[in-house]
Order: sequence, then C-alpha cells, then structure tokens
Amino acid sequence: MTGVASILRNKYASILTLALLAEGVLYYAAFGSEKIPRNKPLEMFATDFGGWQMVNEGHVDKETMDILRADDTVTRTYAKAEYPAPASFFVAYFRTQRTGQAPHSPKNCLPGSGWEPLQEGFINVPVSVNPRSIQINRYIVSRGDNASVVLYWYQTRQRVIASDYEAKIWLVMDSMRYHRSDTALVRVVVPVLDGNDAQATKTGVDFVQSMFPLLQAYLPS
Repeated sequence: MTGVASILRNKYASILTLALLAEGVLYYAAFGSEKIPRNKPLEMFATDFGGWQMVNEGHVDKETMDILRADDTVTRTYAKAEYPAPASFFVAYFRTQRTGQAPHSPKNCLPGSGWEPLQEGFINVPVSVNPRSIQINRYIVSRGDNASVVLYWYQTRQRVIASDYEAKIWLVMDSMRYHRSDTALVRVVVPVLDGNDAQATKTGVDFVQSMFPLLQAYLPS
C-alpha cells in the first residue's frame, strides 16, 4: 500500500503542477507584463567569510552555458582549516523563466554526468537571518570510488524552496501575484572522505550557514 500511495501522490503532484503551469501560461497570455529584476553580480561574492576562504575560481564553459541559459553564475571552491574536505559552491541566477530559461535540478544533471544517487531527503538548517531556518535538499551521490554530499535549493523573493514541484508551483503563484519569475539555483557539494558522509554533511551545513546571510544581498528580494 505504501508504494501505491507514493505513486498516487506523485501522480497527483504532477497533475497539480501541470494544471498550475497551464494557468500561469494563460495568465501570461492575458496580461503579458513581467517585472525582471537585476541581481548584484555574483562575481563580486565574498572570497573570505566565516573562516572559509576561496581556493579556486571556477569557470562555466560556453557549451554548458548554452544549455544552462542562466543570466549570472558563480562557481568556486572554498576551504576551512577545521574541515578535511573543501566545499564547492555554485549559483545560477535566472532573471526570468518566461522564455524557457529555468534551473536544471541536480537530481537530473548529476546522474547525466555519471553520478549515481545513493540517498536523498531534506534537512533543516538554522541560519542567522530570516527566515531563521531553511529546508534544503541533501543528496548523496557516487561515481566509482568517489562519493559526495550535495546540498541544494531554489531561492526566489526571500523564499527558500527545496522541492522541485514546489518550485514550479511558486513560479506560477509569483508570476500571477508579483509579475516575476526570477529564481536562483544554489548548490553546495562536499566530497565524502573515508565513507564519512556525516562529516561531509556537517562541513556543507557550516558552509551554508556562513554563506547564506551574504547571498541575500546578491539576489533580488
């Protein structure tokens, strides 16, 4: 019964999402206007905060950007002396999703890159600014002998969203109420050393807690 119930819930969620997206499309067709806010350039994000220091500045190649179609990105690696593993930090910001631009869920992208999912779920992370606690995805993946803990979420209008389905629902709601469809995908990846995924999670959570208050200034409210 649990499996059947899960399938029915997923089917219901899919139908509800499609219905809301259809409603949003009709709304756009009827009213047509959209507010497209600009973000503070992500390249200006701090390189040193809360004991974390940038150790590598990454680059998103043109082929990936052509697929991603984000308006702004940052990809870096940070390290902190007390943790054995670094944290990879990636943000992709989209000013609008009206023209087909949209974040690609790590649950789809990572398996496509050869990473196998081992475990998935949500965790709540206390933060020092409103909303004081955020629910985010915790996703463990492996490729060969390597494993990583992936923490990620979508961020829109002072809202943190973990669920892919909820992100689509809020897209429609915000489009109708505020004429906005901007969003950001925020992802933190920490390698698992010696099979200790609890330590990798602790490292990732510390990074999120240190980074999150600063990120607010780079995304439109």
